[in-house]
Amino acid sequence: MKVLAALSGGVDSAVAAARCVDAGHDVTAVHLALSQTPEARRSGARGCCSLEDSRDARRVADSLGIPYYVWDIAERFTEEVIDDFIAEYAAGRTPNPCLRCNERIKFAAVLERALALGFDAVCTGHYASIRQADDGAWELHRAVDPAKDQSYVLAVLTQEQLAHCMFPLGDSTKEQVRAEALARGLQVASKPDSHDICFIPDGDTKAWLSARIGVRAGDIRDAESGEVIGEHDGAHAYTVGQRRGLGLDVSAPDRARRYVVGVDTASNTVLVGPPTLLDVDAIAADRAVWCGPFPSVGEAVSAQVRAHGEVLPARLTSVDGERAAAVTVTLTEPLRGVAPGQALVLYAGSRVIGSATITRSWREQR
Repeated sequence: MKVLAALSGGVDSAVAAARCVDAGHDVTAVHLALSQTPEARRSGARGCCSLEDSRDARRVADSLGIPYYVWDIAERFTEEVIDDFIAEYAAGRTPNPCLRCNERIKFAAVLERALALGFDAVCTGHYASIRQADDGAWELHRAVDPAKDQSYVLAVLTQEQLAHCMFPLGDSTKEQVRAEALARGLQVASKPDSHDICFIPDGDTKAWLSARIGVRAGDIRDAESGEVIGEHDGAHAYTVGQRRGLGLDVSAPDRARRYVVGVDTASNTVLVGPPTLLDVDAIAADRAVWCGPFPSVGEAVSAQVRAHGEVLPARLTSVDGERAAAVTVTLTEPLRGVAPGQALVLYAGSRVIGSATITRSWREQR
């Protein structure tokens, strides 16, 4: 097969590309330049797409003896991921930029271009597995390493995209991948993993958003009494479930901690209350993307709302719209801190059914 290996400059994509070469594929490496400031430098494990990452990716390609190219997709990345991230927070929602990047950049823009250039598949260092069912359908499954499993942020892939994707690391642990990189003599073997949001390398999301959305003072209210108990400088800086950084003027009567339980950007109000107000057992979501056949009402599934969050048994209680674009699930037990804008990913065992964007959640049974 003719394979395009996406090299980020990290150890995972390096070993994934090496395994493709070992398998006898005709491999070409590509590094995605996503940063608007390509001369930016990396700071430890923060950020990606830096000058160092590009150089590390080239060294890996040279070591493997495969052609290497850089694709500048910074403009599309800004429009599809960064601008979307800002707009979602401005609307009081909590987006997942990694999931959006996979959906609109790595497996849309890149895969589309790769197929147009005659490649059969795109290979990445994601920790997930692709299997083919007896009927020929492609399935996305969790990786064997639960600590590194990335199936949650890949749940936006369609059947057509899965047919042209390769995830060689799905059967390995991170320790095995690093050991293999070291044995192969790859210089990135001990390179720190990237974490946090890649386009906010200093990790200060609040300051980054405030610089783009603006600062506007508003009330922090007690969700139960309606009393104003504090002030904030922008509702966009808060997300449901947040506990730190509230700076409240009035303590709760029982001295218990308060959490953000609601964000209303229209009135620029943040609602806080006890953790019990965060417990929900019903979730509605729209903009669904299905990895294969979409489920039917009443079907038992597993639900996950964070990349490495708790997985709970659930039941699909409604499916609406063309190609089941909107869904509602009921959880068997309450889940805490579900925010609009997060991704609801549904599983059948280790198999990913699909994902949808959460619009609201509530407590149905008490």
